[in-house]
Amino acid sequence: MKAGIIVFPGTWSDRDCGHALGDILGQPIAYIDHRARRLEDLDLVVLPGRFSYGDHLRCGAIARFAPVMDAVAAFADRGGLVLGICNGFQV
Repeated sequence: MKAGIIVFPGTWSDRDCGHALGDILGQPIAYIDHRARRLEDLDLVVLPGRFSYGDHLRCGAIARFAPVMDAVAAFADRGGLVLGICNGFQV
């Protein structure tokens, strides 16, 4: 199972997610920048925790408008697995 871990400017648990999925579980991972517009060859998308755009009110609402989120929504609409952790769940 290949996981794509979305990286926003304020996330910090992206590397923790990569360690858990890649190093411990032995699954292939890809770190995906919040400015990306496409997701390719993924079985799982992870939206990690912390503050996507800093410790500001409604940072998750701001993250919703990141270019990558259209691709995440399309991935989910096709039945793709999406895991949101902490602020990532709010996005």
